[in-house]
Amino acid sequence: MSPDNRTTHFGFQTVDEDQKAGMVHGVFSSVASKYDVMNDLMSLGIHRVWKDAMMDWLAPRAGQHLLDVAGGTGDVAFRFLGRAGETARATVCDMTAPMLEEGRKRAEAEKLAERLDWVCGDAMALPFPDNTFDVYTISFGIRNVVRIPDALKEAHRVLRPGGRLMVLEFSQIPNEGLQKLYDLYSFNVIPRMGQAVAGDRDSYQYLVESIRKFPDQETFAAMIRSAGFQQVKYRNLSMGIAALHSGWKI
Repeated sequence: MSPDNRTTHFGFQTVDEDQKAGMVHGVFSSVASKYDVMNDLMSLGIHRVWKDAMMDWLAPRAGQHLLDVAGGTGDVAFRFLGRAGETARATVCDMTAPMLEEGRKRAEAEKLAERLDWVCGDAMALPFPDNTFDVYTISFGIRNVVRIPDALKEAHRVLRPGGRLMVLEFSQIPNEGLQKLYDLYSFNVIPRMGQAVAGDRDSYQYLVESIRKFPDQETFAAMIRSAGFQQVKYRNLSMGIAALHSGWKI
């Protein structure tokens, strides 16, 4: 490992920062074709309820332009456009081209093609000008970013004044006993499910480990504030298995 490189975590491994992006890219390229199916199986379909809860709190409005980062298969963008109406736009940005391709294949993508853009890009260096978007969302993607504070600063940069950040991410259950039960399920069931459905145990082992390495709710809220956002709040979902974080660029 080069002494000049800073290190980060890839699941429970310690790796050079300049290695992690490629490793994450490999994970999501590998699982892209089965990503939506696996999300349903891993969460028993509850990820759809969580994304609906995200839209309920966000309350999309006519004329808004959404940037959905790490949103390759389009789930959040489709929900946003469905609620915001015909004058709204959405841009899906993802670092993994195969994920974007899976999103483009979905029936909703064809119906919404005139209001929906697909862009390959890095959350830490977004290919958009300052003050471009009304809303920035990222769902189950922020924990895979090499330097989370950089991604949050980029979110702040590309949002217009008055714009809103909303992050949906797996989190920590505040009850130790329930957290242990959830860990038993996660580490014993999900990698095996990944092998059976997607033919890829290692990628799903990483995804489980990455959840456990992600900061708890209060720590992550403090990171959002440090990036310049105000009125930062969060809501636990399913007892804290996931959490919704909201902040405003004021």
